[in-house]
Amino acid sequence: MARFVVTGGAGFIGSNLVDALIARGDEVRVIDNFSTGKRENLNSRAELFEADISDLEAIRPAFAAVNGVFHVAALPRIPLSIAEPAKTNATNIDGTLNVLIAAKDAGVKRLVYSASSSAYGNQEKLPFTEDMPTNPLNPYGLQKYVGELYSRVFSQIFGIETVSLRYFNVYGPRMATEGAYTTVMAAFIKQKAAGAALLIYGDGDQTRDFTHVDDVVRANLLAMESPRVGKGEVINIGAGENHSVNEIAKFFGGPVEYLPARPGEMRHTLADTSRGRDLLGWEPRVKFQDGLKRI
Repeated sequence: MARFVVTGGAGFIGSNLVDALIARGDEVRVIDNFSTGKRENLNSRAELFEADISDLEAIRPAFAAVNGVFHVAALPRIPLSIAEPAKTNATNIDGTLNVLIAAKDAGVKRLVYSASSSAYGNQEKLPFTEDMPTNPLNPYGLQKYVGELYSRVFSQIFGIETVSLRYFNVYGPRMATEGAYTTVMAAFIKQKAAGAALLIYGDGDQTRDFTHVDDVVRANLLAMESPRVGKGEVINIGAGENHSVNEIAKFFGGPVEYLPARPGEMRHTLADTSRGRDLLGWEPRVKFQDGLKRI
């Protein structure tokens, strides 16, 4: 039995990860300030440290005598980072640095960082491979990319093992459907339930690589154990196929309303998943149509 810290363990991805760890018999400490996480998501068998990762001294005690850290906590969503870049920077960059410092000082062996495909921005070729130059189009993409760089530097200088997983448009149980900034799929769920038109920003032909949270959780577990990573490697975690927003709207059905495109949004995303297979023994398993039906 091992003991792990999961930052953001009451959030969408974090809570699904916590459940998987506890189900296999591990002990879990959750750090969450519930800015985006929900108390009802928190596994009752997890130990809670209610704290903000932007406060280094407040989170230090959670890292004592743990085997590894899954750093999932973030202030997500591109529009939020554009509206409040300082606020998101404090969590996504300063908070990540604090988590790395606390883990390093506590002698933690490995940290798995939740990175983002937003680091790619727009690219001339698809699919996205990890060796492509980064081109973030918004503060969120930039902030998450800086977290990758910090993770790699901490491996090089301090010897803590790190690996960064670049997620592609994660969906599934517990994804946020409330608030001004939600994913397109979560927004469609809420709009459909209310009997309202589905709102599409831009022409709807933009595509996304939608990745089920179950596949993301499995990638995290493998990344914590794989002997082939630990030096700051970056690995795509995506489904390896993409779908347009119009296609998603057609699946949900009903009237559609088109609005002006939002700034800072990528046109297309598509993950090359070969590095995940080679370094982690991971590949996506949840088929898109199956995942949609499950939500």
